[in-house]
Amino acid sequence: MSEANLQWILKSRPTGRVTQSNLTLESSAVPVPEQGQIVVRTQYLSIDPANRLWMNEDPVYFPPLPLNAPMAGLVMGVVTASNSNFKVGDRVMGFGTWSEYCRADAALFQLMPDIEGVSPKEVFGYFQSAIPTAYFGVKEICAPKPGETMVVSGAAGAVGSIAVQLGKAYGCRVIGIAGGPEKCTLLVKEFGVDAAVDYKSSNFGDLLGAACPAGIDCFFDNVAGEVLDQVLPRMNNFGRVAQCGAVAGYNDDPNRSQTGVRNYSQIVYRRLKVQGFISLWDYADRIPEAHEEVARLYREGKVVLRLHEIGGIENALNALNMMFSGGNTGKLMIKVSE
Repeated sequence: MSEANLQWILKSRPTGRVTQSNLTLESSAVPVPEQGQIVVRTQYLSIDPANRLWMNEDPVYFPPLPLNAPMAGLVMGVVTASNSNFKVGDRVMGFGTWSEYCRADAALFQLMPDIEGVSPKEVFGYFQSAIPTAYFGVKEICAPKPGETMVVSGAAGAVGSIAVQLGKAYGCRVIGIAGGPEKCTLLVKEFGVDAAVDYKSSNFGDLLGAACPAGIDCFFDNVAGEVLDQVLPRMNNFGRVAQCGAVAGYNDDPNRSQTGVRNYSQIVYRRLKVQGFISLWDYADRIPEAHEEVARLYREGKVVLRLHEIGGIENALNALNMMFSGGNTGKLMIKVSE
């Protein structure tokens, strides 16, 4: 790591794929914490689909990121300076910036949880956000019953890979949707799905129907778009849809008209429950429950955690774009320092 502070700065709002004209890597002085703040030497950055949403001008679940300021994201690291209750040397994780040295409000960070049998980088990569999202989306919204058919889109990603494994642990027949034969093979061999369907196939709808001959009882959706359109007509009456994300549209140009879900009427015809959620807000007081349950399954060998680690903060932009082209498997992270 250099003595100066390398950080990604949001210079302009992207339209479509994020480029170096939107995000630029700049060097500045190592920051000093103000009252109630800490400075964290970043060890890992989490690369998430939501990073792309936060760059847009329209607010989502919090205001858009300001221009000419550091890019925001989930961070794990060590406190190097503190004007708060944290001590220098504390290992922490929380909501910071894409910086070698991140200055942030201490209230946005927590001490790294000590979870038996789980390494710190696995705790950060999965237990901070991905596991609560998968757990509450599956257990509370999909509410699967043994023997039901559960389908998960984006199934080879961080959240999706946990969701499919929870579905299996709860006794479902689980179908994973992913892009490309390699990911589909991985879903079967490593994550234990009963069948995997390649959404990039020209006959995706037919393949999905063949994999779900008894229909679909619950759908954990990370993608929306064409995948959601193909799933809705195959849902059984009174099925449940946990709408976790809409990655298919995150790179859309906000200045162009978009096509809505064509099969939306199936929600009425099949009396479906469709619920969007943000786990860290909607279930904040129950996060320890998710940690305890999934950690137990992990120790029992019923859940696999797969990290996709890339070295160097300079590769953060490429990693973000790689996520939207389907190049990652499991939890995508940037290793910034030792």
